Order: sequence, then C-alpha cells, then structure tokens
Amino acid sequence: MVRLTLDLVAKSVNQKNRKEENITQYLKKITHLNFSNRNIDIIDDLSLCKNLSVLYLYDNNIGQIDNLSFATNLTHLYLQNNCISCIENLSSLKKLEKLYLGGNYIAVVESLEGLGELRELHVESQKLPLGEKLLFDPRTLQSLANSLSVLNISNNNIDEIKDLETLENLTQLIAVDNQLLHVKDLELLLNRLPKLWKMDLSGNPVCLKPKYRDRLIVMSNSLESLDGKEIKQIERQFLMNWKASKDARKNMKKKSVIWDASVPPNKSDFESTHQRIPGYYGAPQTRKGALAARPRAPEKKNFNVRGQRTEPSLAEYTRPRKDRQRPS
Repeated sequence: MVRLTLDLVAKSVNQKNRKEENITQYLKKITHLNFSNRNIDIIDDLSLCKNLSVLYLYDNNIGQIDNLSFATNLTHLYLQNNCISCIENLSSLKKLEKLYLGGNYIAVVESLEGLGELRELHVESQKLPLGEKLLFDPRTLQSLANSLSVLNISNNNIDEIKDLETLENLTQLIAVDNQLLHVKDLELLLNRLPKLWKMDLSGNPVCLKPKYRDRLIVMSNSLESLDGKEIKQIERQFLMNWKASKDARKNMKKKSVIWDASVPPNKSDFESTHQRIPGYYGAPQTRKGALAARPRAPEKKNFNVRGQRTEPSLAEYTRPRKDRQRPS
C-alpha cells in the first residue's frame, strides 16, 4: 500500500529547485504536484501545501477522495483511472474549476454542491455493473447550473439526458458511445441550452435516425460542431430555408382543410360536380305570355313576277275587315 504523504512529496523534490529554502518553506509555496501512476492507494495529510492549485493523481489505485479539505486554492484535480466509487469530500474546494474523474467506479454524479467555480466535469467511461448507467443527482445539477460549461459523460450506458437541461450555461457536451435513441429528446435539450456550440454524440443509436443531423442543426442556432464535424453557415442556411418552405406548405394544407370543412359548397361547385338536368326553372307563363314569347315567322311581302314589290289595291283597304285579305 502506497500513501501520499508529505515525506513522499519531500523526497520527490529536486534539491536544485529549493535553493536555500527548507522543506517546510518549499511545501508551503508549491503550486503543482504530479503523482500520477505511482501506485498510490491513499491520500494522506498534505495540509502544508496550502497554495496547491493543480494536483495530478491519475492512474493510481485511490479508492476514496479524502484529506483534500486543506486545498482551498486548488483549481485542477486529476483523479481519472483510479478505484473511486463515490464523489465526496470536495465541498471545501471553492476555487475548483476542472475535475477529472473518468475511468472510475462512480454510479452517481453527486456531492458537488458548493463548487460554484466548476467549469469542467469529466466522468466518462465509468466501470459500472452490466446493465447499469450513470445517474445524476438533481441537486448537484442545480448547483452547477450557472458555472458548468464542459461536460464529458461518454461511454456510460446513458439512454436519457433530459435532466441536463438544468445546465443552462453548458457550451460543450461530449456523450460519445452511449444509448441515446430519440432525436426528439435531443431537440428539446438543445432548445434549453442556448449557449451549446459543441456536441458529440458519435456511437449512439440516435445518429442512425433519418435527418438526425439536419434536425439538430435547424433546432440550434448556437451549435457550431456536431459529432466532430463543423457546421458551416451555408449548410445551416440551406436547412433553415428548407424547413421554412416545408412549414409554409404544411400551414397552407392545414388552412385548406379547415376552409373546406367550414364553408358549404356554392352553386357553381354543385353544378360542376353534378350532371345538369334540362328544365325550366322560371315562373309558369300564361297562354298569352307564352304566345308572345313564341318566335314569330318572318313577314311575307308581295312581289310580282319580276320581283317587284306590289302594294295592296284600294279595294283591299275599303273592303270590310272580315273580308279584307291580309297581305301575304
């Protein structure tokens, strides 16, 4: 078992870098410690290193996060590829900006309340039991809503990320090799993350859905990179125009259906769809009116054999009316 102690730190210090300072003075001034890949199991008391800002402890056998409450100036903590199963004892690290916990045995992202300066959280590739997935404590997500900008949750069997909508200032989301299925869920998430400019979902089943990339690009104006591929302005503009045209056609079709359902057919519509039946549609006429409306035969004129018109004789005009011959 290897413990990280002040003695171990002192032994690793280069004598040339210390100048005339004693070990205590040097430890109080030190800002960076790198004890990665040293088979370390336990973090011991390092309280003399009050100015420590960066601590590298990745690729060890550490099973518990402990004895770091002294490091109030710590900004970067590297604990990936250890044996940690629980996130704990970090509440005093008020200045912590980057936390690396990938490759451990963590099942729940929790106990990060109070870390108001945390900008990056890396919890990728947790070694979970078969069938289990990484979960998020809502209290932790709420506490990181205003600060967290980079989140790496790759390879954790995650099938839903709706809870991440709380992280309204998130700018980069890396969720490679999970089990995300539904484009609709991603559209809802993008609608709640107006500052997200990079998202990588490579290796998820959702990437195989029709129009997956097109739909996400149209949904988010801030997205600049999707699955490692840059989104160019000309691509976004084309897709925006395509969506606007599609929506316009859909609205016109919807309005047409509503209009047809609400307005009865007029006479012209009726006559155009039904065979016209001949008949009289006006009011019935009297005999006199009917005779008046009957077409008259052309008036006959009197002509002689030479084709000259002849006038009735005086006798015709003086003959009694009943005997008078009507000009033919």
